[in-house]
Amino acid sequence: MTTLLLIRHGANDMVHGRLAGRLPGVRLNEEGRRQAANLAARLADLPIEAIYSSPLDRTVETAEAIAAPHHLPIRLVEALQEVDYGEWQGAELKELYKHELWPGVQHYPSGTRFPNGETLGETQIRIVSALDALRARHPKGMIAVVSHADAIRLATAYYIGIHIDLFQRLEVATCSVTAIGFTRMGPRLLAYNDTGSLAHLKPKPEEAQPAAAASAPSPEQAPDAVSGNGVVAPAAETASPASPA
Repeated sequence: MTTLLLIRHGANDMVHGRLAGRLPGVRLNEEGRRQAANLAARLADLPIEAIYSSPLDRTVETAEAIAAPHHLPIRLVEALQEVDYGEWQGAELKELYKHELWPGVQHYPSGTRFPNGETLGETQIRIVSALDALRARHPKGMIAVVSHADAIRLATAYYIGIHIDLFQRLEVATCSVTAIGFTRMGPRLLAYNDTGSLAHLKPKPEEAQPAAAASAPSPEQAPDAVSGNGVVAPAAETASPASPA
């Protein structure tokens, strides 16, 4: 099965006071760099085969820390971007709490549009489509995806069957890991908002199979490959910490 590690970026100076959105130049602060280093150590023993990231500075910096012990490139995926908050981007949260749209964002996100921005329903479709395309690229592997709190909450809600209008009940801490395994019986939540040991995610050795069961299927029985073309934006094989255009 594919195992998705959905990882929120580390702390930055705007986390608790302003809505950073897609503003360039929002980088990890000292706490965020410490979180990212600890996260890299927690993930070092896991068999991660690819690392994908939102192109924003804070996610790329977090992905770089994860990539170092695995010696993997970072692949940037535009569709893993933060929510398009439109005119709310960069605003102070204490002012947004007073906005007439705030109750809709909290209790009716499926039908509330940020001024000149996305609805959270549109964000959910964008994120899930991108993740499903990445799963198709890695049908049996473990991949790390570094993104943003709302994007991860929306994806998690979708995969575990929580209605989008209830997604605000989910919390996603900075540098936390939410792991979802995809089986033939559907998605399974393996870890949620985890900031501790992730040793339980390390795959166990497969049991030896009888010779007949282990034989390869004939060509006519082999499943077709799944293509992710047309869903995920072109990705850079390596990423620098420079701000995206």
